[in-house]
Amino acid sequence: MKPAPFEWLGPETVEAALALKAEHGEAARFLAGGQSLVPAMNFRVAQPGILIDLNRVAGLDSLAWLADGSLRIGATVRYRVIERDAEVARRLPLLAEALAEVAHPQIRTRGTLGGNLSHADPASEMPAVMLAQGARMELRRAGGMREVAARDFFLGPLTTALAEDEMLAAIVIPPLPPGSGTAFLEVARRRGDYAMMGVAAVLRRDGAGRCAEARLAFCSAGPTPMAAPLAAAGLVGTALTPADIAAAAEAAKAEIEPMGSVQASPAYQLHLAGVLAMRALALAAERAA
Repeated sequence: MKPAPFEWLGPETVEAALALKAEHGEAARFLAGGQSLVPAMNFRVAQPGILIDLNRVAGLDSLAWLADGSLRIGATVRYRVIERDAEVARRLPLLAEALAEVAHPQIRTRGTLGGNLSHADPASEMPAVMLAQGARMELRRAGGMREVAARDFFLGPLTTALAEDEMLAAIVIPPLPPGSGTAFLEVARRRGDYAMMGVAAVLRRDGAGRCAEARLAFCSAGPTPMAAPLAAAGLVGTALTPADIAAAAEAAKAEIEPMGSVQASPAYQLHLAGVLAMRALALAAERAA
């Protein structure tokens, strides 16, 4: 199919892009990689009258390490740039590990993290990773900027905290403290398909080897990326034994809301969540040691 008629605009500065969005409101959509928006337009699920193309905007394609060790990823940075960055793999291994599971190389070559998070598909890997990493979103509008934590950004299926006149300009991912270990696992019917269930785990051990901090997040587990804070909190203070991890994995199943799909029933998704959480937590604990 072909998209409905639309007008293309190509601003060259952030200020110009935001001014256009403020002028045209909900009739306009930002275009970054286009790997979600363009198919939706072709099927006429989305019919924006105006596309504001961000690919000529200076400064949005930067990948930068901040003074505190955080990674700031601009709105038009391609997946492939992040995936191939050796420093990202060393300092934020969860991000690198999960990116390898996203779709196919052709899509990762063009797709952007900013576009993916703005699309907010709860079956996508990156929103769950942002929850587990404690990421922050930089939202810009004409004349202002605010930061929103990942836990407050995803409001529902394909729905975010972005206001009508705002752009997700960048994502800031804080550094992992010493003693941290991470893991990402998913099960999909075929390589590159959306996962039937996926899990991101972050653990930190203290000097005695006990769990000092834990975070657990799931994709394809509800109307948004789903965190399991109670299950994660139950690990704090434990020695991360197999029994501790099994108990946390079982507890996490009570904190998610799988809705089922053509590939998996809600009951099967719950089963997958427990198995994957146990494996991911065990792997993260091993890496933290």
